[in-house]
Amino acid sequence: MDFGGMLKKAQEMQQKMMEAKASLKNLQAEGIANNGAVKVILNGDHEMIKIDIDPKLMTEDKEVLEDLIIIATNNAKKEIEAKSSEEMSKITGGLKMPPGFKLPF
Repeated sequence: MDFGGMLKKAQEMQQKMMEAKASLKNLQAEGIANNGAVKVILNGDHEMIKIDIDPKLMTEDKEVLEDLIIIATNNAKKEIEAKSSEEMSKITGGLKMPPGFKLPF
């Protein structure tokens, strides 16, 4: 077993993962609630970059509107996580890395 070669491959994978993580910020995901009455767009860092609320909802109770914003945001978050996982899987060749796993060892 060539430990030096393994270490080099681990360092290459770490570099690819760092590049992929940087590119993930450019991902966007839209979450919707109430058939599109509330739309939220998050970037790959889970930062909200846009929110759209149908003006007809402005007559709803405050709590209803708050709940719809939460639902749309959570839907967008799930989509971002799925897209991020898919992108990272491309880099790692489908190899599942444990949470918090850092390369090199």
